[in-house]
Amino acid sequence: MRWLLVGAMALALGGGAAAAPLGMVADPCPPPAAPDPLGQEISEALVADAPFPPALLARAMEPARGAAAEAAKAQKAAVDWADLCRYRQENATARDVETVFMGDSITELWKVADPGFFDARRLDRGISGQTSAQMLLRFFADVVALKPKVVHILAGTNDVAGNQGPSRPEDFKNNIKSMADMADANGVAVVIGAVPPADRFLWRAELKPAAQIAELNAWLKAFAAERGYAFADYHAAMATPAGAMAPSFSKDFVHPNRAGYAVMRPLAEAALEEARRRGPRRTALHESRP
Repeated sequence: MRWLLVGAMALALGGGAAAAPLGMVADPCPPPAAPDPLGQEISEALVADAPFPPALLARAMEPARGAAAEAAKAQKAAVDWADLCRYRQENATARDVETVFMGDSITELWKVADPGFFDARRLDRGISGQTSAQMLLRFFADVVALKPKVVHILAGTNDVAGNQGPSRPEDFKNNIKSMADMADANGVAVVIGAVPPADRFLWRAELKPAAQIAELNAWLKAFAAERGYAFADYHAAMATPAGAMAPSFSKDFVHPNRAGYAVMRPLAEAALEEARRRGPRRTALHESRP
């Protein structure tokens, strides 16, 4: 993976990897990594509406920092591929949860850009760089076990980018279906978020993702309608006619800035309200119970 802002965000949002215990143990998670001040500065600059400071970008792209991020990523993948440890401590103290936002860096940075949107009952469970497969693996721990009334699922950018290697569109669809099925089975109402627009990835310069993102969003919209889920169409609200992220909403062509999140917020609020009104989807599993 080319070292650009994505590597910086991995350090900023996820921190470095620490040594973990071996085998099946009561507490497999290493101590939390120390905060990375430069990484936090990069995250704040990424969501700010002002241009990204050139001096900060140069520091973010230093080869040594890139090498450190890649090493930390490899170490974490070897011991905790889905990053189950990331929110374990926070999950242990969560109570009376209303909504969980499950996603990747676009969800994780939402809390940086608009912290007032989240609170003790509306939780952000985004992790930078994650694909839908990784989200599926942590869906029970980071969503179902918290017993929320609603889950907001926003995935796909990193699947299209191939962050965990090549995959099929069907694999992405199966992962979304599986997360939705778990929510259904546990009485959690679902909001499906459209993959935000992008016509390029700085860390995958050879890809031209706009058309594939549009195809996945057409499927997500149809899937939500078929299941009776709420659908938040972030793509339509922020895309240019060619399927790129409108320049006023992002500085790296993928991640929204505060202006972009300001567009997303009312769409999310409306979808959450619709999901609460509709309630969880009843399935054959529910009908068979006494």
